[in-house]
Amino acid sequence: MDDEKHKGPSSGAAAGPFVMSKRFLLMLVAVAAVSPLGINLYLPSMPGMTAALGVDYAAIQFTLSLYLASVALGQLVIGPISDRYGRRPVLLGGLAIFVAGSVVCTLAPSISVLNAGRVLQALGGCAGIALSRAIVRDLYERTQAASMIGYVTMGMAVAPMVAPTIGGVLEAWHGWRASFGFLALFGFGTLAVVYILLHETNPWRGDTAQSQSLLKGYGKLLRIPAFWGFALTAGFSSAAFFAFVGGAAYVVINLMERTPVEYGLYFGLVSLGYIVGNFLSGRFVAKVGPQQMIRLGATLAFASVLLTAFLYALDDMRPLFLFLPTTFLGMGNGLVMPSCIAGAVSVRPEVAGAASGLAGSIQIGFGAVVAPIVGALVTTSAWPMIVVTGLCTLMAMLSMQLVSK
Repeated sequence: MDDEKHKGPSSGAAAGPFVMSKRFLLMLVAVAAVSPLGINLYLPSMPGMTAALGVDYAAIQFTLSLYLASVALGQLVIGPISDRYGRRPVLLGGLAIFVAGSVVCTLAPSISVLNAGRVLQALGGCAGIALSRAIVRDLYERTQAASMIGYVTMGMAVAPMVAPTIGGVLEAWHGWRASFGFLALFGFGTLAVVYILLHETNPWRGDTAQSQSLLKGYGKLLRIPAFWGFALTAGFSSAAFFAFVGGAAYVVINLMERTPVEYGLYFGLVSLGYIVGNFLSGRFVAKVGPQQMIRLGATLAFASVLLTAFLYALDDMRPLFLFLPTTFLGMGNGLVMPSCIAGAVSVRPEVAGAASGLAGSIQIGFGAVVAPIVGALVTTSAWPMIVVTGLCTLMAMLSMQLVSK
């Protein structure tokens, strides 16, 4: 349909069926990809950054944890603000902050300045995560929203799939600063596209009662067991992925003595699995049902960790024995995430922004906790990474029980 039909809150789910144009869909994909790019693009540079900045690996690992923690906290604020003032102005502001943070990182002379830039990047980039989902929920009812979020995140997953490869090439050619320069350019391009294409989608913005109680939306959500079921399942599933991210670069580059480019290529398998999972979710969630899709994905993720442990026990120097089974972890997350997020933002549609922000905060916050733990433990082998990943997938399976209460 023509982009003019995106204008105004009348495009909301309550107004009837909505057909999303390809340009609008690609815009949402780019918006949602900004923050994952900020996470994954510089991963191959992390071991090399230790020498460039004169710090140990733990200090570089902290830049990832700091980013994840800032994303988690930022979404708590972004969601309610967008419920009150609208998705468009908040998203534009967030993207502008992301660009500024990327420039700071590119020019950073020290680890402390780099950390400050990472905080800015995260606070700006988290708007893309929370608001891309809230925009979809503004336009679609719950089951359709799960399907559309699946398609959006399927496209978004291309970013973390290719990011480590791009980052590895940029590291080899121009050093670690080139990755952050790339992020600044991508963020600026996305900002321009959003300014041109996005019209306001939130039909509840400006509501007087809501403006008097931005935090009451959280109060409503916290009393609903189903919200906790969806949010915790997403959180532990995400934590499983970040447990792998937190240790994989060190294991492959330092312990297995492979190059950053090789690591980036292997990492693409995990993202490919995530893409497939999201495609299957978008294609079949209406037939299978969101809750069944979540259970299937969580079970697949847990089984993938068991397979990883078995293969790694056979040979601890083959990267493929880590990444091939973890492809199915990515696929399981691709099945879980769209339905979990759609479920979380649907329990109270009038506070979809707050729900998306809180669920996203839990999702990324769990990753911020496990990533540095794994990074500190994988000094001689990948076993700590495998064990923590397995525990997270098990907790995801158990958390889903809250949805039926």
